Amino acid sequence: MASRRVLLLGGHGKVSLLLTPLLVARSWHVTSVIRDPSQKEDILSTVKDQPDKIDVLVSSLEDVKSKENAEKIISQTKPNYVVWSAGAGGKGGPSRTEAIDRDSCMHFIRASAGKVDITGFLLISYLGSRRNKPPWWTDEEWAATQEVNNGVLKQYYPAKLAADECLIAASSWMKHLQAIVLRPGLLTDDEGVGKVSLGKTRARGGVSRSDVAAVAAQLLDSEYSRGWLDLLEGDEPIADAVQRVTKEKVDCVAGENIYDMVKDGY
Repeated sequence: MASRRVLLLGGHGKVSLLLTPLLVARSWHVTSVIRDPSQKEDILSTVKDQPDKIDVLVSSLEDVKSKENAEKIISQTKPNYVVWSAGAGGKGGPSRTEAIDRDSCMHFIRASAGKVDITGFLLISYLGSRRNKPPWWTDEEWAATQEVNNGVLKQYYPAKLAADECLIAASSWMKHLQAIVLRPGLLTDDEGVGKVSLGKTRARGGVSRSDVAAVAAQLLDSEYSRGWLDLLEGDEPIADAVQRVTKEKVDCVAGENIYDMVKDGY
């Protein structure tokens, strides 16, 4: 695949710090967006051997209040792929979660969808972000997911769901856009094992951030077109898993009301 320019939003997150060297290793150029200038050295240290493949942009995603604000960053960095791996992280209360996890993300989705030079958008979300019970989950799994979403994640859940649905809606209108929502389970800092369960997984479980980054990089380098993909630790090698979901056109959006997403989400 030809060299790409990737705009990585939320560049100092744990997954992003693991993803950056994987993208650069493919000879892609990465612009990593961070909020705090003191984080710059952490980004650069991940790719010391290829400094020409990395730029760091200091810009607060909380200040992206419109599609036009997002377009300015896109025009400045000129990506052809956008990766959203940002979030408020539960800091700053509900209003900050809404401003970053929902509003800023949606502004970047809409700005990206309108640019023919941007051919893909990968959004890292979480496994429980959905409105309806998927057909492959048990009633018990769905009840447990609802309890979490309406309990400890009651602010985070609707913000992430709105962004996930927005990306599906955008890709329905803009057929050129490769739109991937990668939805890992409980994130751990364990060493990656290179084997996962990708696609229509069970409802509960964990996966290492290292393996999330590896799956994201592999998806970006694949012909998977659009959809939601759930992700847990498992037994299938990552390359094989990505090849399978691409060939079989696996999409975990099954069970959701796509008509309403398209009608209301974009």
